[in-house]
Amino acid sequence: MAVMQRRRFLQSVAAAGAGPLAAQSGKRPNFVFILADDLGHGDLGCYGQSRIATPYLDALAKSGTRYTQAYSGSTVCAPSRCCLMTGKHTGHATVRGNKKPEVGLLKDEPTVASLLKGAGYRTGLFGKWGLGGPGTSSVPNDHGFDQFYGFLDQLHAHNSFTEHLWDNRHETFLTENWFNARKTFANDKFTERALKFIGAQSPADPFFLYLPYTIPHANNERGRIDENGIDVPDLGIYKDKPWPEVERAFAASITRMDTQIGEVVRTLAARGLIDNTLIIFSSDNGPHAEGNHRATYFESSGAVRGMKRDLYEGGIRVPAIVNWRGRTQGGRVSDAPWAFWDILPTFCAMAGAKAPAGIDGIDIRPTLLEGRAVARDHFYWEFHEGGFAQAVRQGDWKLVRQKPKFDLELFRLSDDPRELRNLAGQYPDVAKRMSTLFKSARTDNANWPV
Repeated sequence: MAVMQRRRFLQSVAAAGAGPLAAQSGKRPNFVFILADDLGHGDLGCYGQSRIATPYLDALAKSGTRYTQAYSGSTVCAPSRCCLMTGKHTGHATVRGNKKPEVGLLKDEPTVASLLKGAGYRTGLFGKWGLGGPGTSSVPNDHGFDQFYGFLDQLHAHNSFTEHLWDNRHETFLTENWFNARKTFANDKFTERALKFIGAQSPADPFFLYLPYTIPHANNERGRIDENGIDVPDLGIYKDKPWPEVERAFAASITRMDTQIGEVVRTLAARGLIDNTLIIFSSDNGPHAEGNHRATYFESSGAVRGMKRDLYEGGIRVPAIVNWRGRTQGGRVSDAPWAFWDILPTFCAMAGAKAPAGIDGIDIRPTLLEGRAVARDHFYWEFHEGGFAQAVRQGDWKLVRQKPKFDLELFRLSDDPRELRNLAGQYPDVAKRMSTLFKSARTDNANWPV
């Protein structure tokens, strides 16, 4: 059965790279943005992973474009999602860390959802919001989403067998999970709601679907009392692997998400929507080493160094797949760099909406549709846990200042993608020039003091 399902899926996306890049109709595109949680650059088969099965995402990459230098908004979840939603990098973002779940977006702060909704799009979010808890003015329905079902804050989202979720503004109880029964897996519910949302759409009206799973994030609290801190209903095809249970669970969670993404794509095709839908898959930051999982077990960082909470490439360089049937060339691998804060202005440009002034993102349609790099001055990140860390990339040069010593580290990524050779002493003028961006690329934020 599984083989037949995969065959039908492959057939449904096989023509994705066949059409011209020019628009085939005057209709505005639908947008589907699927976000994994703590998925590493090396956790997918299309990025070189050999032990975790991801056939549906691999098929999307084969018929679309796979990016090797796509960047998340941050190295942890809440600020990364803020950058995605608002088009601002962490030097200007409202939310710059995970430690204050009560801090969310400003009351009238524009988001990609609110801007698309204002342009006539139907909008839905099913999964992890992470940008403001209950009782705040920063819940999805306040920021452009017609429909929301899932977790509001990232701490609650640690438990994928939760006893309650939020349905728009109302708390809904999963009584079957009471007393740690662990029967209903939240991510399955997110897929169900996403499929229902797609099923209600008409080809005549554009929509934006945001599907942020909590896979493969660890259940940090469970991991303190249980060797296996990864939530998943079963171990699937990995149950008999000679691996630690936590690693079998980690792999099973990714494959389960991959299968559900296949369902989303099949539903788009069945509804006649896929030809006019831009699908993007990515991860909110680099791989984690939590819940007793080891990021090195599956070489989750791939060919780069670092992981979640680092500003080395492994913490912020993320998998990214873009697929628009008939518009993206199949099998393309692009090294054009782009970041989460580029999504808002790009979606606005494609939807005929006006992006707000004062954002950091740029329109990257040539990158998403043709794999071509777009000129920009720099990328910037800052991180507020364990000391104030910063990183900036300008062309092939990257300057990092982070713990433990907070010394300036200068790398040339084209020659040293693993960031092993600090060239700050050899090129002091480059380091000095780029270090000025540590001040000029940011503004102070009272909630995240330096």
